[in-house]
Amino acid sequence: MKVLVPVKRVLDYNVKPRVKADGSGVDLANVKMSMNPFDEIAIEEAVRLKEKGPVTEVVVVTIGVAKAESDVLLTARAMGADRAILIQTDDEIEPLGVAKLLAKVVEEEQPNLVILGKQAIDDDSNQTGQMLAALLGWSQGTFASKVELGDDRVKVTREIDGGLETVDLKLPAIVTTDLRLNEPRYATLPNIMKAKSKPVAKKTVADYGVDVSPRLTTLKVAEPPKRQAGIKVADVDALVEKLKGMGVAK
Repeated sequence: MKVLVPVKRVLDYNVKPRVKADGSGVDLANVKMSMNPFDEIAIEEAVRLKEKGPVTEVVVVTIGVAKAESDVLLTARAMGADRAILIQTDDEIEPLGVAKLLAKVVEEEQPNLVILGKQAIDDDSNQTGQMLAALLGWSQGTFASKVELGDDRVKVTREIDGGLETVDLKLPAIVTTDLRLNEPRYATLPNIMKAKSKPVAKKTVADYGVDVSPRLTTLKVAEPPKRQAGIKVADVDALVEKLKGMGVAK
């Protein structure tokens, strides 16, 4: 059984984003980039399924710049992925374009299961997994907090507003990961050294013949307003009066 795990290279979550002076986007020059945290969870889950037995191969794929090979894909292979695919492009591709490219990769690789993060922390779109399922006509289990893989089915426990919901999906299927699914392992130095010998197939967008032209135009990017300083009140009664004045308390 084969599992495909799409991952994305994003601004490291420990780095404070800076907006470009012209407001055209986030400044990514000379800043640390890393794998999207939700995608790390997806890699970890795929590797755990392989360690349990049902999965025989974990393939990771990313769409992005050439540097993704030496950081994101290397980390994924060090965590346990068997091989990687890099679809190289310097352009930012929207979720629909990503889903179309991934659909072509699925046609080539024929995986039984696709596991990916529920969203990327740079745009928070939360769209790619659902779009990919629609393009393929596959069943989907989103926001997974537990995954149980059988011979031809997968049970996904997902978090919803009312609590937990378990869906029983027929393979092949799409699963998107939530934070509580697992705790990703660290890529140790010995595993990083071993990962360098694992194969990486290099492709381009043109190889798949997919139209990834943008449908959206970013008009302006701005930092959120700075939080204003608070005020101190003498006692609870004064606090209540202040809240009444703000229309919060009645």
